[in-house]
Amino acid sequence: MKITPVKGASDYLPNQARVRDFLQEKILETYRAAGFERIYTPIIEDIENLDKSDGGENLALIFKIMKRGEKLEKALAEGGELCDMGLRYDLTLPLTRYYANNRASLMSPFKVIQTDRVYRAERPQKGRLREFVQCDIDIIGDESRTAELELILTTAKALRAVGLDNFTVKINDRRLLRALLIGLGFAEDSLDGVCVALDKLDKIGAGGVASEMLEKGCPEAAVRGLGALLTEGAGLEAVKARVDCEAVSDLEFIMDSIAEAGGVDIEFDLSLVRGQGYYTATVFEVVSSDFRGAIAGGGRYDRLIGKFIGEDVPAVGFSIGFERIAAILTEKGLGAAAGRPRLAVIYEEKDFVRANAYAEERRADCDVTLIERPKKLGKLLNRLEEQGFAAFYVVGWEETEPKPLGDRS
Repeated sequence: MKITPVKGASDYLPNQARVRDFLQEKILETYRAAGFERIYTPIIEDIENLDKSDGGENLALIFKIMKRGEKLEKALAEGGELCDMGLRYDLTLPLTRYYANNRASLMSPFKVIQTDRVYRAERPQKGRLREFVQCDIDIIGDESRTAELELILTTAKALRAVGLDNFTVKINDRRLLRALLIGLGFAEDSLDGVCVALDKLDKIGAGGVASEMLEKGCPEAAVRGLGALLTEGAGLEAVKARVDCEAVSDLEFIMDSIAEAGGVDIEFDLSLVRGQGYYTATVFEVVSSDFRGAIAGGGRYDRLIGKFIGEDVPAVGFSIGFERIAAILTEKGLGAAAGRPRLAVIYEEKDFVRANAYAEERRADCDVTLIERPKKLGKLLNRLEEQGFAAFYVVGWEETEPKPLGDRS
């Protein structure tokens, strides 16, 4: 039997797990302090819900679960659909189903936290796993622009709480982008494909995006006009001169308010699309010079809940790319500092009760591990230091206080 995890999934050593726990605790603490409440949803969803969720290219990455028993036999015999469930590819679709099912019991607006695992049939590579954690906050039932403000400021506070300071929030609006593309000469029925191509800008460059649009039959003049705007790095004022829609004033309000609040860098990015098709208006991402690609992202999805209840409900969310910030902070050596200090209490078998009592006294200030004394104490102390323990105490020694692990005298 294989001892390694499947490709795209990871085992985490105790020190790595401590970093992950520390990060999740800090993020949850920040979100809860801002009035958001945590929920849990199943990792398994109805395949029809997943297929109809407007998840963009993620729909091709769904892990599907085959029918079982007689249902599978019937599907095989009749040539029907072989799958009836799948693993969630993000936390937004499960949240909208959850809200549709439980809305009578929920506050309005509903401010919600989800921190959980999601699954995508990715091609495994650095920064892309098949099983990974997302940390989401969403506000459902609030159509005002202040919902976006609250999400941006709260997410920025969570990132700072875990030690990330060097980041910028980029923002755009799907309504503005669609209006601009139509004004440039793109056909309305081609806009989804154009946005899919534009979303690949950071991967394939402006030339690759233009080639893909031309291959899809987009007018050359429209592609050239869009390319010029992207090359120029057109700001909101330049776009505003070309487009007259509500999205412009919404973006100005959000950006001006964030600037007034202070502490968060925010900038307009015409090329920002976000891959999921369910976004309807504002979209945003957080980028950091410490890591290639976005470390958080989200937007407004006012029509997704309506797929369940036949009535649109305003909704907006922000998701932290947990795996990416965990990688950044682990590389920065967070492991040794994550969480509370760790103390090892070393004892002889006859002294266990005494050692346990001492450990209980110290647990108010640190995490204490009881370890029966081995024959080679030095080897144990080396291992404890490697594992991030701050100090050790040997029951029966004359010292009354623990010794730092660097002090072996």
